[in-house]
This record gives sequence, C-alpha cells and structure tokens, in this order.
Amino acid sequence: MSTNALYKDLSGYYDLMCVDIDYHAQSQHIRRLQQIFGNHGNTHLDVACGTGPHVRHFIDFGFLSNGLDINQPMLDIAKARCPEAQFSLANMSEFSLTEPVDLITCFLYSIHYNDGIEKLKSCISSVHSALNTNGMFCFNVVDKTKISNALFVKHTAKQQDNLFTFSSGWHYSGNGDKQSLKLSIEKRTTEDSSEETQIWHDEHAMVAFSFNHLIEILKPYFEIHIFEHDYERIMPYENNSGNAIFACVKI
Repeated sequence: MSTNALYKDLSGYYDLMCVDIDYHAQSQHIRRLQQIFGNHGNTHLDVACGTGPHVRHFIDFGFLSNGLDINQPMLDIAKARCPEAQFSLANMSEFSLTEPVDLITCFLYSIHYNDGIEKLKSCISSVHSALNTNGMFCFNVVDKTKISNALFVKHTAKQQDNLFTFSSGWHYSGNGDKQSLKLSIEKRTTEDSSEETQIWHDEHAMVAFSFNHLIEILKPYFEIHIFEHDYERIMPYENNSGNAIFACVKI
C-alpha cells in the first residue's frame, strides 16, 4: 500500500497514532524560541500540519495561525478542529504565500518528507520567501549518520472496540540521501466472541542528510540556532544525539 493510500485510509485514526505526543509542550517550546530569537510577531504557518493540533495550540496562544499539508483528508479534520484557521492543500517543497508570516513550523520530522536534497533546498527557499523580516523557521530533524536501524517506537491506543498498536522506526542504508520511516499499524477489533485483526505495513521514503550538510544548505538564508531535542528545556545541541530542534532566523 502506498504512503498516500495508507494515510488517506487511516486519516481518521491519525490522532490515535500520535496519542503519546505532547502537542502543547512542543508548541509552547517553539513559542518560547520565537520570543527569544524571532521578531515577536504573531502570524504563523504550520507546514505539514496534518490534522492541525499544533495550529490549535498556536491559535490558543494568540497567534493568527494557518496550516498547509499535502493530504486533503487530514486538512478536513484540521478545519473541523480549527475553524478559525485557513488550510491550504500544497506541497511544502514549493509553496508561496500572499502575505508573509512571522513564524513557520514543521513538526514531527516532517521536513524529511521532501523528496530528495533538491526538493529540500526548494522547501527552504520557499520558507525563506514566506517569512517576514527576522521571521523564524523551526523544525526537528534526525541526522542520518546517527540513525540506528534497530530502534523502534511502539505504543497502543484504544478506540471503542478497537485496539491499535503502532510501531515506527528510522532506516538508513548507510549511503546516499534517502532514508525511510518504517511504519506498522495493527487494528484488532473485538465484537461479542469474535476478533478481527487488520495489519498495515508501510515504508515512507524520506530525504536523508547530516546536520553539517543541512547547516550548509540553510546558511545562505538563515542565522541558525540548534538545540537538544527536549521540549521541556532550551538546551544548546551538544553534538551527541541524532535528533535536534533547529530555530532559523531569516537573514
């Protein structure tokens, strides 16, 4: 099953897939970074917004927040969650805004969905053009040189008579600019004395890069600040872990 088919089929379950994510903590963390490094403006775009949970929090913080995603079923859910916001069906690799904004975010490693280094460069150029003076671009990433193919994250969630088990993990071959996110979803339904199990397996193709390579791509556009992947504290990145939060101020 293709990536898009899987997400369209399970768009109604997407929030269950992400039930362990603290969207408020993530949004609040980026808000703090914007207060420290940004231009203190209140217009915001969440790229690859999915079902809109981050947009919801930024609206509640007082931002004029909108979203962009490539998947219409996700955007339909986002619009129901955030009727005040505008949501656009677009590819983050090539988008434009009629009015620039002060903050652009891309959560949940979604910047890796750009299809290759050239598309990543196009995305970064699009973001730069869409920002106001001293506007900020915040996103989280994984360094391809520090990926362990053996590590997986797994959790379960219940919805009515259904028990879902979600498992995901990075995979990198060790060469080139392609990595993948391997995803497994099991839906177990119990009704009366019978039980039915459905299983989806998918592998999402993503762009791979080292942090050093990413920094070189960003340098012409942004002043770059890199932090540990910890949404509870603001800590400079110490070059040990393979995950980081980038806060990039437009130059």
